[in-house]
Amino acid sequence: MSTETSAKAPGGLRTGVQKFGTFLSGMIMPNIAAFIAWGLLTALFIPTGWLGVEGPVEALRWSGSEGLAAIVDPTIQYLLPLLIAFTGGNVVYGHRGGVVGAVATMGVIVGAAGTIMFIGAMIAGPGAAWVLKMVEKLWDGKIKAGFEMLVNNFSAGFVGFFTGLAAYYWLAPLVKGLTDVLGKAVGWLVDTGLIPLASVIVEPAKVLFLNNAINHGVFTPIGGEQSTEIGHSLLYLVEANPGPGAGLLLALTVFGVGAARATAPGAFLIQFLGGIHEIYFPYVLAKPVLLVALVLGGASGVATNLIFDSGLVAPASPGSIFAVLIQTAPGSHLGVILSVLISAAVTFVVSTLFLLASRKRDLAADAAGEDKLAAAVAQTERNKGKASSVLGGLAGAGAATATQTIQNVIFACDAGMGSSAMGAGVLRKKVQQAGIEGVTVTNKAIANLDGTADLVVTQAQLTERARMKEPNALHVSVGGFMNAPEYDEVVALLLAQQNGSAEEAAAEETATHDAPAIDFGAKPDPATSTATAEGEAPEGATPEVLTRDNVRIHAGSATRDEALREAAGILEAAGAVTGDYLEAMKAREETVSTYMGNGLAIPHGTDAAKDAVLGSALAVIRYDGGVEWGDGDVATFVVGIAGKGDAHLEILQSVAIQFGDDDTVARLKAAETPDELYALLKGGLA
Repeated sequence: MSTETSAKAPGGLRTGVQKFGTFLSGMIMPNIAAFIAWGLLTALFIPTGWLGVEGPVEALRWSGSEGLAAIVDPTIQYLLPLLIAFTGGNVVYGHRGGVVGAVATMGVIVGAAGTIMFIGAMIAGPGAAWVLKMVEKLWDGKIKAGFEMLVNNFSAGFVGFFTGLAAYYWLAPLVKGLTDVLGKAVGWLVDTGLIPLASVIVEPAKVLFLNNAINHGVFTPIGGEQSTEIGHSLLYLVEANPGPGAGLLLALTVFGVGAARATAPGAFLIQFLGGIHEIYFPYVLAKPVLLVALVLGGASGVATNLIFDSGLVAPASPGSIFAVLIQTAPGSHLGVILSVLISAAVTFVVSTLFLLASRKRDLAADAAGEDKLAAAVAQTERNKGKASSVLGGLAGAGAATATQTIQNVIFACDAGMGSSAMGAGVLRKKVQQAGIEGVTVTNKAIANLDGTADLVVTQAQLTERARMKEPNALHVSVGGFMNAPEYDEVVALLLAQQNGSAEEAAAEETATHDAPAIDFGAKPDPATSTATAEGEAPEGATPEVLTRDNVRIHAGSATRDEALREAAGILEAAGAVTGDYLEAMKAREETVSTYMGNGLAIPHGTDAAKDAVLGSALAVIRYDGGVEWGDGDVATFVVGIAGKGDAHLEILQSVAIQFGDDDTVARLKAAETPDELYALLKGGLA
């Protein structure tokens, strides 16, 4: 089986819906604080609110609330849609895209007066930013020096003007009609008592990470309309109700077996109190029949809110019991609390029946060493499209029980050239700072894994390939390489091995030390240098692989392909690669993303593209408007890599350590010119 093909993320309709949902949630989630603030204003000061002149508790009524209630309508009609629009525009084309998106959204808001324009904002915001981006491509690189600000300001102003007019005359009527249709459809489901059937779609969608398109695309906008009209909406609890997940995890705590039973109590606390619902998804994938229990539990919760005419005043995000109670509308507490308890109870009972029916088979499978939960965790991360710190904790629970001695830790990636070198550098530093002895941390290509590793760290998409090469090793999956929480879990495991107990204080201390300065002319330290495929450190001084000509700063944004093209062009101009290297960089992104976290991407070619590499060089490009790298990741710094031998590896490890420090990243972002940015990189950061 081709290793390139085997690592590709699943495609098709599910991936498309997931990406669409991620884009929608990317506009809503950064502004949840504003929704919460609006919910508090609504709950307290509207006439029927807790402090309102018609509130449920006479002793709390306050005549001054009438004036404060005037804040409620403008907040939901103007502020929230404009925040959504600005966020969406900013994702597409940086700050200026956000400004133009907000201007265009005013056309929708005014043109559809009386309708809550969340949906309109989700269209107009990123849409206007995209128009600005396309327009400015026409003269990109052709503006004479000194006229950039003039052209940029007027182009954005004109685009904002015309898109605002278009939104007023054309988009507003369409969105108003769409909102009316959706509202009537949901109203019909409520009036006929069929709204609980929504759980048949929502609960399976949650497990597959497809819920955001439904929740933020439909429920939140319609819920806002209902909350404005009647003071609350049950739609906010169709997806966010923590009861079904809590009932499932409690059933596993009592009647589960093996790793599922051992990890379920901790998962319950994370899910019910912390609101991180994805923690229970692997348990469902390990035993899919439990999905029936979740559907029945979710439907019973919705039915309870329907019966009691109860709901929330604003979205509860994350779906924690605390967030739910805070956003509960006055007079709705009984119904909301019962909806959580009843949905948990129904899910618990139905899950228990399924668990008892299969208990003998489950016990036999556990005794035979089958670890369905670990495989389900890997599948869940593939569904999500990237690693998860909370799911990594579930996988780590199984690893922590292993009795084998860990001496050889290997970071593995497809080529062993970029991401693995950076990750190995970060983890090696943490291991050294924790005072752990007798453990080596190196990096390799997956193809060069030879069965000698005790613990292998890979990106989530590559873990299964690494398991095939190192079936007897422990495996840890990570997402972002800069501040991956799994690093501290590995360090804690190594401390437990060395000292006989997990010393959490020492593990936490590893994150507090200052990172060393980047030195682009230093010799590698033989004691800590990353191993090559042959396990040898390079000799002599490290060549200078980054020159001033290879550092650039752009005020705007770019697409991922545009960033790859620019990075490849810089490397080719430096004589480090041939013209074929760009396609190899694109092929790498199709298999495994090179986004490292903390705003850093390190694009490089595939292992098969070695013939296109002539020497070692780095290209550092800063896009102040950001580069949408996929799956909601936005890169500010793009570090293109071409590596011949190991000349670039020490530098990459230093870069990784630096990008794990927020203060250092802030200074790199604050550099005003390429010369200043290069000087910071070249001379080191204090």
